[in-house]
Amino acid sequence: MSEKAVPKKHVSEPFWQLPLSELDAEQWEALCDGCAQCCLVKLEDDDNGDVYHTAVSCQLLEIEQCRCQDYTHRLQRIPDCVQVSLDKPEQFEWMPKTCAYRLRYEGKALPEWHPLISGVAESVHEAGISVKSYAISEQYVHPEQLEDFITEKIFSKNKP
Repeated sequence: MSEKAVPKKHVSEPFWQLPLSELDAEQWEALCDGCAQCCLVKLEDDDNGDVYHTAVSCQLLEIEQCRCQDYTHRLQRIPDCVQVSLDKPEQFEWMPKTCAYRLRYEGKALPEWHPLISGVAESVHEAGISVKSYAISEQYVHPEQLEDFITEKIFSKNKP
């Protein structure tokens, strides 16, 4: 097990239990578990609105570290990059069910493997939640092959 710990200032205060609207910018960023699932390409079926996750990651994702190589400028470089914010609540349904932002938006608790709970930054990888072990960069996948990399349906816009 990794000994790399989450900074103590984030562990000592249960800010992650607060409503998202009460978090400051530093707390908002610290809520991210580092899974990088939000960096996976999503496909939407034009006919029925179903949305699917793929195992293909954004070209800016450094897969082994599950970190964006240009986080500061990602929105300028990647127009489809998802920026999670309370101003855009529709973005939460695009996030994985394990996403801390989505969980807190839905009023749910963080899972035990979340680094803020476990105190270990690598716990998201150890729990098998991150894309570290299976993602492939979009720079190696032809756009016409994206459907071959679908891993799961996220949601259907035509909910009963």
